[in-house]
Amino acid sequence: MTETTLDPEDSKIITLARAARARNGTAEGGAVRDETGRTYTATNVDLPSLKLSAVQVAVAMAVSSGAVSLEAAALVSDGEEPGEHDLAAVRDLGEAVVFLAAPDGTVKGRYI
Repeated sequence: MTETTLDPEDSKIITLARAARARNGTAEGGAVRDETGRTYTATNVDLPSLKLSAVQVAVAMAVSSGAVSLEAAALVSDGEEPGEHDLAAVRDLGEAVVFLAAPDGTVKGRYI
Protein backbone atom coordinates (compact mmCIF):
# COMPACT_ATOMS: atom_id res chain seq x y z
CA MET A 1 0.00 0.00 0.00
CA THR A 2 1.40 3.40 -0.88
CA GLU A 3 0.39 6.85 0.22
CA THR A 4 -1.11 7.46 -3.24
CA THR A 5 -3.64 4.60 -2.83
CA LEU A 6 -5.01 6.00 0.42
CA ASP A 7 -7.95 8.27 0.98
CA PRO A 8 -6.68 11.88 0.69
CA GLU A 9 -7.49 12.56 4.35
CA ASP A 10 -5.43 9.54 5.42
CA SER A 11 -2.56 10.65 3.19
CA LYS A 12 -2.77 14.05 4.85
CA ILE A 13 -2.21 12.73 8.38
CA ILE A 14 0.74 10.65 7.17
CA THR A 15 2.23 13.73 5.51
CA LEU A 16 1.69 15.78 8.68
CA ALA A 17 3.34 13.09 10.82
CA ARG A 18 6.30 12.90 8.41
CA ALA A 19 6.71 16.68 8.51
CA ALA A 20 6.62 16.83 12.31
CA ARG A 21 9.23 14.06 12.56
CA ALA A 22 11.53 15.70 10.01
CA ARG A 23 11.12 19.20 11.45
CA ASN A 24 12.04 18.11 14.97
CA GLY A 25 14.55 15.40 14.06
CA THR A 26 12.80 12.88 16.28
CA ALA A 27 12.40 9.12 16.08
CA GLU A 28 8.64 9.30 15.59
CA GLY A 29 6.02 11.57 14.10
CA GLY A 30 2.35 11.09 14.77
CA ALA A 31 -0.95 12.57 13.72
CA VAL A 32 -4.58 11.90 14.48
CA ARG A 33 -7.86 13.06 12.93
CA ASP A 34 -10.85 13.51 15.21
CA GLU A 35 -14.56 13.04 14.57
CA THR A 36 -14.89 16.59 13.22
CA GLY A 37 -11.95 16.28 10.82
CA ARG A 38 -9.52 18.32 12.92
CA THR A 39 -5.95 17.06 12.90
CA TYR A 40 -3.32 17.04 15.62
CA THR A 41 0.36 16.37 15.00
CA ALA A 42 3.12 15.53 17.43
CA THR A 43 6.50 13.92 17.90
CA ASN A 44 7.66 11.57 20.59
CA VAL A 45 8.77 13.04 23.92
CA ASP A 46 11.95 11.57 25.36
CA LEU A 47 12.84 13.37 28.57
CA PRO A 48 14.44 11.87 31.65
CA SER A 49 11.15 12.21 33.54
CA LEU A 50 8.64 11.80 30.70
CA LYS A 51 8.53 9.39 27.78
CA LEU A 52 5.59 9.42 25.38
CA SER A 53 5.18 8.14 21.87
CA ALA A 54 4.18 10.51 19.08
CA VAL A 55 0.74 8.87 18.88
CA GLN A 56 0.21 9.25 22.63
CA VAL A 57 1.05 12.96 22.42
CA ALA A 58 -1.24 13.48 19.40
CA VAL A 59 -4.10 11.68 21.17
CA ALA A 60 -3.55 13.77 24.30
CA MET A 61 -3.61 16.95 22.21
CA ALA A 62 -6.87 15.87 20.59
CA VAL A 63 -8.51 15.04 23.92
CA SER A 64 -7.34 18.27 25.53
CA SER A 65 -8.90 20.13 22.59
CA GLY A 66 -12.27 18.45 23.12
CA ALA A 67 -12.18 15.47 20.75
CA VAL A 68 -14.40 12.60 21.82
CA SER A 69 -13.47 10.10 19.10
CA LEU A 70 -10.88 9.55 16.39
CA GLU A 71 -11.32 8.65 12.74
CA ALA A 72 -7.68 7.75 12.01
CA ALA A 73 -4.13 7.92 13.31
CA ALA A 74 -0.72 7.78 11.67
CA LEU A 75 2.69 6.86 13.04
CA VAL A 76 5.84 7.53 11.04
CA SER A 77 8.72 5.52 12.38
CA ASP A 78 11.54 3.16 11.45
CA GLY A 79 9.79 0.54 13.59
CA GLU A 80 8.05 -2.53 12.25
CA GLU A 81 4.75 -2.05 14.08
CA PRO A 82 3.12 0.43 16.44
CA GLY A 83 3.53 -0.29 20.11
CA GLU A 84 0.63 -1.62 22.12
CA HIS A 85 0.57 1.70 24.01
CA ASP A 86 -0.09 3.50 20.70
CA LEU A 87 -2.93 1.19 19.76
CA ALA A 88 -4.39 1.40 23.28
CA ALA A 89 -4.37 5.21 23.25
CA VAL A 90 -6.24 5.26 19.93
CA ARG A 91 -8.69 2.56 21.10
CA ASP A 92 -9.54 4.68 24.14
CA LEU A 93 -11.36 6.93 21.66
CA GLY A 94 -13.05 4.28 19.52
CA GLU A 95 -12.06 1.99 16.68
CA ALA A 96 -9.97 4.23 14.43
CA VAL A 97 -7.51 2.83 11.94
CA VAL A 98 -3.81 3.35 12.70
CA PHE A 99 -1.45 3.64 9.73
CA LEU A 100 2.23 2.84 10.18
CA ALA A 101 4.46 4.53 7.62
CA ALA A 102 8.17 4.61 6.93
CA PRO A 103 9.97 7.97 6.96
CA ASP A 104 9.59 8.14 3.16
CA GLY A 105 5.81 7.83 3.48
CA THR A 106 5.51 4.21 2.38
CA VAL A 107 2.68 2.63 4.33
CA LYS A 108 4.00 -0.45 6.14
CA GLY A 109 0.82 -1.48 7.89
CA ARG A 110 -2.75 -0.75 8.84
CA TYR A 111 -4.04 -1.63 12.31
CA ILE A 112 -7.49 -1.47 13.89
